[in-house]
Amino acid sequence: MLISGCSNYNSMKLAENINLNKYMGKWYEAARLPNSFQKGCSCSTANYKITNKNYINVINQCIKNGVIKTSTAKAWRVNKHDNSKLKVRFFWPFTGNYWILYTSPNYKYAVVGEPSRKYLWFLSRTKTVDKKSFNLMKQVALSQGYNLSKIIIAYNNDC
Repeated sequence: MLISGCSNYNSMKLAENINLNKYMGKWYEAARLPNSFQKGCSCSTANYKITNKNYINVINQCIKNGVIKTSTAKAWRVNKHDNSKLKVRFFWPFTGNYWILYTSPNYKYAVVGEPSRKYLWFLSRTKTVDKKSFNLMKQVALSQGYNLSKIIIAYNNDC
C-alpha cells in the first residue's frame, strides 16, 4: 500500500510551458474541494503579481459572514525551470504546494492542485464558466486522481 501511495503522489501531470506573466492577474474561484481555511467563504478570488524575478505576491479574498476577508501570501517556483510547481506561504514557517495542472491556451481557465489531492481549485478569469469548460476542468481533475464527490461550486451570480 505505501509504495502505491508514493507512486500516486509522484504521478501527477503538471501543465507544461506555463507563462507566469500570462498567469498573473485576477482569477475567480469556480469550484473547489472543501478545506478548513475557506470554510464559510463564498465569492473567492485570487490575484497574483510578480514582485521580482523570484517571488509572486498573492492576495486572496472571499466573503465570509457578509464581510470581505483578505489573506496575503508569497509564492515562488520550486525550481527555476518549472513554472507549474510553486510553493505558497501565508505565514511563517508553513508552506503549501500550488501545482498548476492545467491552463487553457488563452489562460482563461486553470486547474490547481497538489500531490496529496486534498486541495483543488478550478479558476476562471470571469465570474461564470461555461459548461464545456467546467466539464473539461472536471476531466483534468478526475484524470489526476481527484475525488470530486464533495466539490463545491464556488462562484455564482450573487457575487
